[in-house]
Amino acid sequence: MNPPRLGSPIVPASPHPHEDLLAHLARTTPLAPGEAARVVAEVLAYFAETTEEYVRRRHGELQARGLTNEQIFTRLGGELAARRVAAPQLSVRQLRRMVYG
Repeated sequence: MNPPRLGSPIVPASPHPHEDLLAHLARTTPLAPGEAARVVAEVLAYFAETTEEYVRRRHGELQARGLTNEQIFTRLGGELAARRVAAPQLSVRQLRRMVYG
């Protein structure tokens, strides 16, 4: 890739997809913008796990703490019921209908 020549327009980096959340966290917490970005990335990665990935990971964590499978599966059932799920992918038309009815 060639470096930009003098006088070439510089394309700004695309904004962070959660820029408003990062600004809110930086404003309302002692987190610096970089720290807020890392926290948001961690939370998004946590909730991006599939159900299967979550169950496997949590089973291992709880088993390592000495819980039995019966205890683990009961606990996992409750945890799964409380987990947030990703929104379905929406078309532009569906989004427009949400806004304008």
